[in-house]
Amino acid sequence: MSDYNHISFFIFLGCISLFLSCTDGKKKGKEDWQPLFNGKNMEGWTPKFRGFPLGENYKNTFRVTDGILQASYSEYDDFKGEFGHLFHKDKFSYYKIRTEYRMVGEQVKNGPGWAYANNGLMLHSQSPESMSLDQSFPLSIEYQLLGGNGTDERQTGNLCTPGCHVTLNGEVFTPHCVNSTSKTYHGHKWVTAEAVVLGDSIVHHIIEGDTVMTYTKPVIGGGLDGLDSQVFKEGTPMTEGYIAIQAESHGTDFRKIEVLDLCGCMDENAKNYKSYYVKSKPSSCIY
Repeated sequence: MSDYNHISFFIFLGCISLFLSCTDGKKKGKEDWQPLFNGKNMEGWTPKFRGFPLGENYKNTFRVTDGILQASYSEYDDFKGEFGHLFHKDKFSYYKIRTEYRMVGEQVKNGPGWAYANNGLMLHSQSPESMSLDQSFPLSIEYQLLGGNGTDERQTGNLCTPGCHVTLNGEVFTPHCVNSTSKTYHGHKWVTAEAVVLGDSIVHHIIEGDTVMTYTKPVIGGGLDGLDSQVFKEGTPMTEGYIAIQAESHGTDFRKIEVLDLCGCMDENAKNYKSYYVKSKPSSCIY
């Protein structure tokens, strides 16, 4: 082989190596979002309604219709405080969550005024198994999802704190709810809501790409009707938990609920290393 051919051959090998390296780098940086809702049924989800045993889907409130996960009140004559939550089976700690939601129809008769066009993502929630029979809401960080009434300003992406406290603007926040800085979304408009949850350190609420609220250090506190205070002790940091959506008397559609786990193998030599992980889990590494 001539010197020219030798040089051409090594240049070719170098290009191939560079291409494979770049391709591998892209794969390791590509976000691996996992759908929590499969678009077909409620596999992996369990309902819990106030006053009813775990797993009973009262009046078929939670359902899947035409690829949409719904909290529906079509089988109700009126509302009698049957607050419901639909829990996903997996627990998360460091993650991003993204959903697309919209408010639909009219609020069911006798639904509370504050629950008009109101749903939420319950983050770092206690398990549904640990809720008492008549407990209305789980211990959790509530990422409140709201719709407008057609006239007034009404932010979405708000924060409510059933059974917990957070640090907001450098101070421990003890009231139940606080508004975000989001716009108001009237009517049946689809809205994209995201959150970045980093254990018990920091949480961001993001609506339509804009960060509308940030807080830190969620801890158990403030009490909650029906919560076992011996199991869930005041002042305990909330480092992880389950994800749930709500049924609070107004119909809501979800067409996407997905999670990007930020906890995983951070060894660059592992096959399943991802450059976006922020929490190391050595036991997950594959070589």
